[in-house]
Amino acid sequence: MSVRVLVVDDSGLYRQLVKNVLRGVSDVEVVGVACSGSEALEKIAELKPDLLTLDVQMPDMNGLELLHAIKKHRLKVKAIMLSSLTAEGAQTTTDALLAGAFDFIQKPNSPNATTNRMQLETLLAEKISAFRESCDVALPRRSSASAPTVAVTPEKPVHQTTQARRIDAVLIGTSTGGPIALREILPKLPSSLGVPVLVVQHMPPRYTGTLAARIHEVSELPVCEATTGMPVEPNRIYIAPGGLQMGIESRDGRTVIRTSDDPPEHNIRPSVDYLFRSATRVYSGNLLAVILTGMGRDGTEGCRMIKGLGGYVLAQHPEGCIVYGMPKTIVEENLADRVVPLEKMASWIVRMVEGKR
Repeated sequence: MSVRVLVVDDSGLYRQLVKNVLRGVSDVEVVGVACSGSEALEKIAELKPDLLTLDVQMPDMNGLELLHAIKKHRLKVKAIMLSSLTAEGAQTTTDALLAGAFDFIQKPNSPNATTNRMQLETLLAEKISAFRESCDVALPRRSSASAPTVAVTPEKPVHQTTQARRIDAVLIGTSTGGPIALREILPKLPSSLGVPVLVVQHMPPRYTGTLAARIHEVSELPVCEATTGMPVEPNRIYIAPGGLQMGIESRDGRTVIRTSDDPPEHNIRPSVDYLFRSATRVYSGNLLAVILTGMGRDGTEGCRMIKGLGGYVLAQHPEGCIVYGMPKTIVEENLADRVVPLEKMASWIVRMVEGKR
């Protein structure tokens, strides 16, 4: 599949850079460029691109405003946001992800132009590959009796755990598409949930703090970006800080957060597997793991460990996934107790926590 891309940036130099970089990415056709959001809106209707590379900060209509206009006009195009390394850029990018942007990359800022170009090509190729994967997934109808496997039938058990255990913590792992999924799920968790919720969302520094703040605004449970030494308490949501590994440990009779610059796993930091592994050392198998939309297999080995200790795993149904990668691996390796549609995931979390209390 050839991906038709429209390059949107108010900087002529950066438009040309992105255009040149995309020429080196296989199966990509640059169908045009735009120097503003308003011009992009006209060209989307004219050129019908599959994907935008979209500058976050632009005059007259910024990237976030363009996304709202795309939604208003029901245009079928996705966007990869290009974000600057500023607090304002991080906030706008986070809001763009919550508004439906496919994903984002940070604009490389090395003093070496060749290094910047190479980094940009690598990042864009990775994101476009994920976009192509999201387009290639053939999804079954939820109501269809002829769904090809039990694994994609919503809410139907895939793997049954014989030993009933209580649940002392909920662990959530996600990547591409995660901000929208988390905003759907976390605000629906009641203030009386009774256990802590620990989240790994694949993101670099700055962005996880703004994500936590945005979800906190609409959540019954307090939501924060975790820091080292922070006590892990029931009825609180902790989001792993971007660029660091987050684990938990027992210290002086209580459970606390431990962040570190330990090496990336699956080329990612924070890693879902890293959190899940540390949680088994504290809670053994008294855990509920939830794997949401995302590319790759981060979280698979952690779920295998949790299942081996008698814990529980929920996987997101493919129909609501931006990229059906991480949950697909969980299902294919028979680690999911249930495959659950996104809009019902919160109620299943509550049902399982209360049912095992």
